[in-house]
Amino acid sequence: MESSVDALALDAANPSLKQCRRWRVDQALTDESKLQDRRDTLTLESAFTMDTSGIKYGPGVTREVGYDMKKLGATRVMVVTDPNLSDSEPVTVVCDALRSERIDTVLFDRVRVEPTDVSFKEAIEFAIEGRFDGFVAVGGGSSIDTAKAANLYATYPADLSAYVNPPIGEGRSVPGKLKPLIAIPTTAGTGSETTGVAIFDLLEMHAKTGIAHRALRPVIGIVDPHNTRTLPPMVAACTGLDVLSHAIESYTALPYNQRPAPDHPGKRPAYQGSNPISDVWSKKAIEMTSKYLVRAVEDPSDDEARGKMLLAASFAGVGFGNAGVHLPHGMSYPISGMMRDYMPEGYPDDHPMIPHGMSVILNAPAVFRFTAQADPQRHLNAARLLGVDVSGVNEANAGDVLADAIIALMRKTGMPNGLSEVGFKEGDVEQLVEGTLPQHRVTKLAPRPADGTDLYQLFMDSMTLW
Repeated sequence: MESSVDALALDAANPSLKQCRRWRVDQALTDESKLQDRRDTLTLESAFTMDTSGIKYGPGVTREVGYDMKKLGATRVMVVTDPNLSDSEPVTVVCDALRSERIDTVLFDRVRVEPTDVSFKEAIEFAIEGRFDGFVAVGGGSSIDTAKAANLYATYPADLSAYVNPPIGEGRSVPGKLKPLIAIPTTAGTGSETTGVAIFDLLEMHAKTGIAHRALRPVIGIVDPHNTRTLPPMVAACTGLDVLSHAIESYTALPYNQRPAPDHPGKRPAYQGSNPISDVWSKKAIEMTSKYLVRAVEDPSDDEARGKMLLAASFAGVGFGNAGVHLPHGMSYPISGMMRDYMPEGYPDDHPMIPHGMSVILNAPAVFRFTAQADPQRHLNAARLLGVDVSGVNEANAGDVLADAIIALMRKTGMPNGLSEVGFKEGDVEQLVEGTLPQHRVTKLAPRPADGTDLYQLFMDSMTLW
């Protein structure tokens, strides 16, 4: 345990650390005692649930969306996509399929890639005015999440903050069922077609936040390998590494039975902690990403690799949609919100952005080095699923082994070498920490508690990775 003398010495040597100490409410406790204190003072959870969307997979299955939506009873549908896809084959196929079933079809093509509260509100207003009884999202996580928000607020109108996760928003429960939503991903990454989460940038905070509720889950996810044929290599890399982090984070998350029990079954969160069912999906997603990601990035015509990465994204979505993610995602939100002028290759060039998958994976090596001591065997098993021979590896080295395996994939897929290469400096770290601390929905799922000082060091360790 750090002595008061040691703390004063550190403060004198580094004013930034002194600043961060105000966040250390329980700085005298070790990580183990923090967890024990949590167990001693709360009634712990003893149950978990398994929820997911229906999945339809296969080359060309997009053309069945009209049949599916008609079966769900919709007569007037809002098709949600971004401007880059409005004239694409997937959107054309969707609109034609809906109209062939005599469903009134209206295209909304103003989704912002990496959506904001402003772009969410624009889609919500369109949905309210359109009086739709069904939604189809075509695109990456940005389009699917925008459709979830449009569906929610058009069905149960409220101020945007009403359903946003606390402490940033009110965190109200969704009052009831939403209109049917079918999600058709065109990237192999977010797994949003299987989750009840919608993420956006809150511009005034320069950080991401979101809405999380089981009711937001699409009724069906139509997973069609034909829809990723034109995915640029950097987009394939970022979305694929998002799959990987989803899977490893959910597999290494705080176990469900170490979380506080809700005082009512209806308050059990969608992100429940690692559990035996989510583990199955997460482990398979790690294994598939290790086998197929580099192939999908290097050769867009590799149909097998593209199809497998789409499946891996859905598998990881089932895993983290029920278990949750933790520090890499929590830390990614202020990174995306604080970006300055970074313009990644292959993405829309109308505004700077740090793609979500990139903002997540840049933190991942440092985080898994930090969390490994909470459960070394899980971290070693994740490395094994990535193809590492872990026989004979000392548990004390579990974090390094997993981090090195992730970095190897990052280098093969052209990721930047840390936060410094996307525009961040040491002077940004305090604000990055401040943007991470409110992300309780995910940070509290970390298997090893992280306070402000810990986060400061994790961001510093993420500046340069190799």
